[in-house]
Amino acid sequence: MSEPKQELRESHLRSLLKGITWRCLATFVTFLLAHLITGEIDKAAKIAMWEFLAKLFVYYGHERIWQLVPRGRVRKLISSESKS
Repeated sequence: MSEPKQELRESHLRSLLKGITWRCLATFVTFLLAHLITGEIDKAAKIAMWEFLAKLFVYYGHERIWQLVPRGRVRKLISSESKS
């Protein structure tokens, strides 16, 4: 028996969930650094909040743009350049 064909592209929901979980981790690091630098929790929280929102949208866009690049395209491009 053959295995069911697996979808090669990620869904919009999966990209969004990956973005949210990554941003939570990265924003926590930003909050800690901002708190260490400013010494103020409220300023650190504001910095972290704006950083979270901005980078969530940037990450999601980055993921979706990469979905436009066919799988294997970069590898083929690199291997054809190395043969020249």
